[in-house]
Amino acid sequence: MNAARDWPAKGSRLAGLLAKLDIQRPEDLVVHLPLRYEDETRLTPIAQALPGETVQIEAEVISCEIARPRRQLLACLRDADGDEIGARWINFYPSLQKQLPPGRRVRLFGEVRGGFFGVEMVHPRLRPVEEGEPLPQALTPVYPTTAGLSQSNLRALVDFALANTTLDDALPADICRRLDLPDFATAVRCLHHPPPDAGARLLAGREHPAWRRIKFEELLVQQLSLRRAYNARRAHGAVSLPPQGTLTDALLRERLPFSLTAAQHRAVAEIAADLAASHPMQRLLQGDVGSGKTVVAACAMLRAAENGWQAALMAPTEILAGQHYHKLVDWLAPLGVDVAWLAGGRRKRARDAELARLRSGECLLAVGTHALIEDPVDLPRLALAVIDEQHRFGVRQRLALREKGIAGLRPHMLMMSATPIPRTLAMTHYADLDVSVLDELPPGRTPIRTRLVSDARREEIVARLKAACLEGRQAYWVCPLIEESEALQLQTALETWETLKAALPALRIGLLHGRLKGEEKAATMAAFAAGDLHVLVATTVIEVGVDVPRASLMVIEHAERFGLAQLHQLRGRVGRGAAQSSCVLMYARPLSETARARLKVIYEQSDGFAIAREDLHIRGPGEFVGARQSGLPLLRYADLEADAAMIDPARQVAEELLANAPEAVDRLLARWLGGREGLLRA
Repeated sequence: MNAARDWPAKGSRLAGLLAKLDIQRPEDLVVHLPLRYEDETRLTPIAQALPGETVQIEAEVISCEIARPRRQLLACLRDADGDEIGARWINFYPSLQKQLPPGRRVRLFGEVRGGFFGVEMVHPRLRPVEEGEPLPQALTPVYPTTAGLSQSNLRALVDFALANTTLDDALPADICRRLDLPDFATAVRCLHHPPPDAGARLLAGREHPAWRRIKFEELLVQQLSLRRAYNARRAHGAVSLPPQGTLTDALLRERLPFSLTAAQHRAVAEIAADLAASHPMQRLLQGDVGSGKTVVAACAMLRAAENGWQAALMAPTEILAGQHYHKLVDWLAPLGVDVAWLAGGRRKRARDAELARLRSGECLLAVGTHALIEDPVDLPRLALAVIDEQHRFGVRQRLALREKGIAGLRPHMLMMSATPIPRTLAMTHYADLDVSVLDELPPGRTPIRTRLVSDARREEIVARLKAACLEGRQAYWVCPLIEESEALQLQTALETWETLKAALPALRIGLLHGRLKGEEKAATMAAFAAGDLHVLVATTVIEVGVDVPRASLMVIEHAERFGLAQLHQLRGRVGRGAAQSSCVLMYARPLSETARARLKVIYEQSDGFAIAREDLHIRGPGEFVGARQSGLPLLRYADLEADAAMIDPARQVAEELLANAPEAVDRLLARWLGGREGLLRA
């Protein structure tokens, strides 16, 4: 392209506006496609313009004035049939009034409303015209834009890009024929300038063949970028950890008070095969709440230890990391395996001692929070990094743990998630990872009864909680905030703690929230786990990892404020013993449509994978996987539900191109990602 002089200069106002839309080059405008289309190809007589319809009329200005006291621009117009309509602008520039002198012929496009003095349009789009001026021959595209960048300017920039950018087809012609897809140039020109016969319904529903081509190519590019990142990582070296048949076998035979499920055995075998390779493992271990991911991770960490190498497990909260640490110590200490504990709340002397043991290689296993990735932590023989609740860590944090490995080698990476991932999401957003799924729960887990209760019945819930605790059971009471907030008007954990202590003097009630010091959190959790507390009032710090078998009642305050994944995780804190467990979702009215939908799903479903599918439907993939945190490019046009049938073909074509047409891969990635391919997840 030889049009640099026409492209907005770097640092200019226009360049800044385009940057807000993530448009850095003319090529980015080519794939900046319309949100919708407006039909300006026909005129509607005022007499036929019905309230609620969006139409275009051509009329002559009869009058135009500024009305007060509420400053508005009011115009009255009359068409060729003598019928009149009002037009009103509440926010306007003086230049708009200058375009509406009496006698001027204009076209107005907008929604017709029934007004006090008859039909009117509010804030219609206005264009002065000459008598007999021809109508557009195609639908008018409406683009995503930002304040200060008008649709007309954006259309002109798009036309410039189409005229000055090479629109060659990077997708081989035989693949287009096989999948019945139009070529790229035809598709983008059609979407930017739909011909009269394009079909407004197909365009609006994104079902037109041109849209199918764009959505397929977007899915293909995502597959290509993730698979190329996957292949690039596998090109690095890693320590091979072959089976030694010592510590891992001893754990499974002697130390565990339970037998692994078939799903756990399968996951352990898949991970073991990866660890034996001389390239780094990149595996996601996903499973529902209580499916037993920790013991699978323990087997992987022992594989490193029995080969004389180090393994580290990082969790997002001190409570979850602490749970992992205590479980591992309980299982592994009798086997003679030492585990170091690193968290921000540890005293300096204890922390320094742990750092020294890790630095010397005396201690082979470490568990901790973000403290594991701080500079003083030296893991000279790190061969395996396990990241729990991996979506809670950003790209840089995951990279920081990986960089703790041996120079020239990368540690094997095992990422765990207790948020089950729907298949379509795993096939797209996690295409750079191998996936192991724990799709069954260990025997003995009792089904949890879920109840939806209005907060007007709070006293009944308190009475039920008292009765359960006096029968020897324990309960959680979860609140979303720890300080008063007039804006949200939520019952806080502090207030609830005080209220429950006053109402239930016979019960011992503890308080747990994120602002307590590490020692206080640990002491409170230990007291609850030991049965010294009847009730634990807490914020969402107990969302994951907390395992107290005697706790059989969960009350979630203001459940309408929580996401589906959080509700499912919190509910999973009970039902871990033999007693019948219940989860009470207490909500406040009025409920929004989204909150109502979430509560309906969590009430009706107990299967984490089914809940995840509904969560994906409600929230969309970007929020579901924390894409902003992961750095993963979001899908702009393809829809994982509506376009699920395209995902498998996109994966197959990606493998085909990576193997046989690397130059096509480069061109496709350059077109859609520019220099942003490096943002892919660590």
